[in-house]
Amino acid sequence: MQLIATEEKDRLYEEYEKRYLYTRKASIYGCCIKLLTEVDYVKDRWDDNFYTMSEDVRSHGRLIVLEESQKEMSVKYDPYTKTAFLINVDYYGWIKSIALAVAGDVLEDAHRIFSVHGAAIDVGGHGVSLIAPPGTGKTTHSWGLSRLKDARLVADDWYFVRLSTREPLAFGSEKNSYIEADIGKIWGEYEKLVEKVQFDPQGRAIVNVRWIVGSGGVVPMTSMREIILLKRDPKDKRIVTELTAKEALEHLLTNNFCNPHQLVTDRRKLELRKDFFKQYLKQTRVHMVNTTLPPQKTQQKIREILTKSP
Repeated sequence: MQLIATEEKDRLYEEYEKRYLYTRKASIYGCCIKLLTEVDYVKDRWDDNFYTMSEDVRSHGRLIVLEESQKEMSVKYDPYTKTAFLINVDYYGWIKSIALAVAGDVLEDAHRIFSVHGAAIDVGGHGVSLIAPPGTGKTTHSWGLSRLKDARLVADDWYFVRLSTREPLAFGSEKNSYIEADIGKIWGEYEKLVEKVQFDPQGRAIVNVRWIVGSGGVVPMTSMREIILLKRDPKDKRIVTELTAKEALEHLLTNNFCNPHQLVTDRRKLELRKDFFKQYLKQTRVHMVNTTLPPQKTQQKIREILTKSP
């Protein structure tokens, strides 16, 4: 990912302007993020993924997504105008994460609302978050928790947080989820969901989880009480460890906040995010779960944490 000046953004925008076959406006937690593309599958997945923003609303940020046969894959971002150019990015998961990151860039600067690259589930009226580096089971176990009778999904990949003197409030922003094909093999309840959709070459698809959990199984927000950090370390024999806020913050700093999609990572932004997570972790209870056990056994360990939550 390359940061560019506004002059370079203007040049690229004019160069590609005749190719903006489709335009779409998404509502991402109150931000209007505009898509400009000529790629059918990107337009279709965007429509399925995000809530629509009124055409009367001017955009806060923009994504230009195009294919160029003579060029390599690239992502360029102008932080001043909040405009990103994605060339030859064929993985929709990256495209939608950059859209969320653009909204996050707007919200953390202007409104002190912060992004968390993690899952948020309301369990019995209290929020539970799973935060993890890629490949450690965040999606698997967020969907595993969503099978609980008193659980309701807020977000399975990215959410926004408002801090206050009370419990932090976590808000979702995606209409539907981008899931992996094997989720039905791990949790049988989702087999029918997987059967209804067409997966992309990366083995993922946009799905409406309400088909399985019902319309009341997805909610827009929750009060966050419990944070579960995931890791996969065969050398560490501990499965569950309660962490202090300081220990949890050190883990997140070491792992780049478990968010590979941060667009601007200068010192000012780092301090903003560090201060946010320092407060967030102090207002919640934090555990580390090592996901080296089979998914079903790891899920049981996570549920045991929740039963002991005050």
